[in-house]
Amino acid sequence: MAQSGHEFIERNVAWLIVLCILVVSVGGLVEIVPLFFQKSTTQPVTGVKPYEPVRLVGRDIYLREGCYNCHSQMIRPFRAETERYGHYSVAGEFVYDHPFQWGSKRTGPDLARVGGRYSDDWHRIHLLNPRDVVPESNMPAYRWLDRPVGGVDVRARMRALKLAGVPYSDQDIEAAPKALEGVTELDALVAYLQGLGTAIKTVR
Repeated sequence: MAQSGHEFIERNVAWLIVLCILVVSVGGLVEIVPLFFQKSTTQPVTGVKPYEPVRLVGRDIYLREGCYNCHSQMIRPFRAETERYGHYSVAGEFVYDHPFQWGSKRTGPDLARVGGRYSDDWHRIHLLNPRDVVPESNMPAYRWLDRPVGGVDVRARMRALKLAGVPYSDQDIEAAPKALEGVTELDALVAYLQGLGTAIKTVR
């Protein structure tokens, strides 16, 4: 009895792999490519600006210390999330983030709207010893952050981001090192956290 086309594909692993890759590729292109042409995903939300040098360094420290392993920055459009964290996340908030910090891993709370929710002093105490402000916290202490920002070529970082489309001017880049004078890693990380999610609040 002759094999049907379906049976032929199921019995021939090579053809099955090739056709699966083809179907997934076409489906992925249909889903992803249109997003590159939608203004809502490519244009910044009103109020979103490129990171100034201190916040940019703070963001790099956030990545270096692996904060993203426990904290997402993506509020889903569900009532349970918006009531706890605030307005759901929109793509236009993250157009200058390379890489963006969306995700689903939440050992700790989502940080997408943490900016302005606590004082600078609260953040400093929390980072140096989390249990001083949240007794049940299992977050590690980051005492070593209370040291000067050093060895950071922020201009090289800004030039790289400019190539990726972040609108830094040459004047912004040249003036960046001066903005970091006297700044500690703790200051920079707190500045980054205090800016998270604040732009969307201006358009709510």
